Amino acid sequence: MRVVFVHGACVRDGVWWWHPTAEALRERGISSVAPALPSCGEGDRPAGSNGPGLPEDVAAVRAVLAAGDEPTVVVGHSYGGIVAAEAAVGVASVRHMVFVSSYLPEPGESLSTFGAPEPPPFLDFDPEGGTFGAVPQLFAETFMQDCPPDIVREGAARLIRQTIAVTQQPVRQVAWRDLPTTYVVCADDRGTPASAQREFSRRAGKVVELPTGHHPFLSDPQAVADILTGLS
Repeated sequence: MRVVFVHGACVRDGVWWWHPTAEALRERGISSVAPALPSCGEGDRPAGSNGPGLPEDVAAVRAVLAAGDEPTVVVGHSYGGIVAAEAAVGVASVRHMVFVSSYLPEPGESLSTFGAPEPPPFLDFDPEGGTFGAVPQLFAETFMQDCPPDIVREGAARLIRQTIAVTQQPVRQVAWRDLPTTYVVCADDRGTPASAQREFSRRAGKVVELPTGHHPFLSDPQAVADILTGLS
């Protein structure tokens, strides 16, 4: 089994965000990979008004999924769930989808579909520059309050401005309707309220709840590895 992890919004370096859980999986004989997302500037074009958006993210993840025929579990975190939902469509190797504190879209829905009327205080939007990002001063207490201090520091160093168009671009198709799907609710998440996650989870076939913040694969990697190992 192989795991493909799709990171969330406004950060770079999915391999780093995933590394504690990747190590726990590796010890159990399970490989994993974390594709780069072009809309986060992880490519040959910068984020911005003319920068890459959701279609480019979907294409990047789909290329990784389609690169082999090993049975694959796709893990989408937060915004990454929107990317994963479309990227996995029609990829025969994908056997299960896991959404972690994630948006779980129907066709035609976008990130903005799930947003509040007013932007949350922990995000900063720059319509003129065509980007948005996490407010650095609020990042730790909102998204990483249950992570070790060194992890918090390293995570904050990986904040990035992302192309704002991804908030409006809808998914065209979704894979989760045709695949076994697990939703992981993070009960102490201060970024995506648990109540919202539980609403998303109604679309999944199975729901698991963890007493963690927004990044359980950093704060409790063994628990996440246990969930994924149980799918094989």
